[in-house]
Amino acid sequence: MDVKGKKVFVGMSGGVDSSVSAALLKEQGYDVTGVFIRVWQPDFTPCDWREERRDAMRVAAQLDIPFKTYDFRDEYKKEVVDYMIKEYREGRTPNPDVMCNRYVKFGSFLQKAIQEGADFIATGHYVRNEDGKLLAGRDDNKDQSYFLWTLNQNDLKKIIFPIGEMEKPKVRKEAEKLNLHNANKKDSQGICFVGKIDVKEFLKNYIDSKEGNVLNEAGEVVGKHDGATFLTFGQRHGFTITKKTPNDKPYYVVGKNVDKNTIIVSNELKRKEFGSTRKGVEIERVNWISGEIPNLDKKYRARLRYRQNLRDCKVEANNNKIEIVFDELQENVTSGQSLVLYDGEICLGGGVIF
Repeated sequence: MDVKGKKVFVGMSGGVDSSVSAALLKEQGYDVTGVFIRVWQPDFTPCDWREERRDAMRVAAQLDIPFKTYDFRDEYKKEVVDYMIKEYREGRTPNPDVMCNRYVKFGSFLQKAIQEGADFIATGHYVRNEDGKLLAGRDDNKDQSYFLWTLNQNDLKKIIFPIGEMEKPKVRKEAEKLNLHNANKKDSQGICFVGKIDVKEFLKNYIDSKEGNVLNEAGEVVGKHDGATFLTFGQRHGFTITKKTPNDKPYYVVGKNVDKNTIIVSNELKRKEFGSTRKGVEIERVNWISGEIPNLDKKYRARLRYRQNLRDCKVEANNNKIEIVFDELQENVTSGQSLVLYDGEICLGGGVIF
């Protein structure tokens, strides 16, 4: 494709990945504009958006490209924060990064960029976009396809992932070669845009703590916690065991009842009877990136959380219900998290665990 004159708005967070993405696109001949996305952040956490924006502006100045700031605070509060709080209240464990990508980066940002004359948008995600297929990033340690299962064909026609073919060390070397001031800046961690925060402490600003009982597998009270809402399957901390011996193995959350404000703990994660371990996993809010349901006669692989090793499975569709059936029992199947399906390195799509 002749890229000369093609306008690309690059989402620049202030980090090295998006900075190198902008630099590579300019080298390739695109007409590049950097865009910093401002989102809602809570008053009670350190707010560093000005510093991040300053880093992004400095890179844009180094690259000699125009720079814009888009304000999506309202969209982020509604689609990411409010969703997150609602899910926890209902006893589910949400995935805010997935919703941030769907509604902010590849929702509001994409729409506004196109309205303002962009032919494409670009981000620093470690994934690849090839002929309408979303492929895992070359860097297995950084692959972010798990968080992008909600994309569709219309999205992919307008999105470029410049560093999807690269590994992280090479990205940093490229930044050093270009003398970018943030070449050695640490990667951001935690919730999309907001950063690393204690989720429980965050939620306590919106959901009241309420002491409840910790039960063992026999239904006996063995401890206390300060809210079933704040706990998730597989968690080892956040509750106190009062009836224990020095020889006890670690306890894991294997079940919970938000209405009764109780949790069930076990020394073993594989407790099929409590529902957190199962072979068949029903998903809702399903999206297939190609627009078509996968072949039901074929074997695929899937993961139920980020960085989990891919597991063999097949797809079953009955009465508008989609179920992913794994070859082996899966631990910590957590309602509200994303299940993402793969055919080799192709991300086929996924859904929210029911």
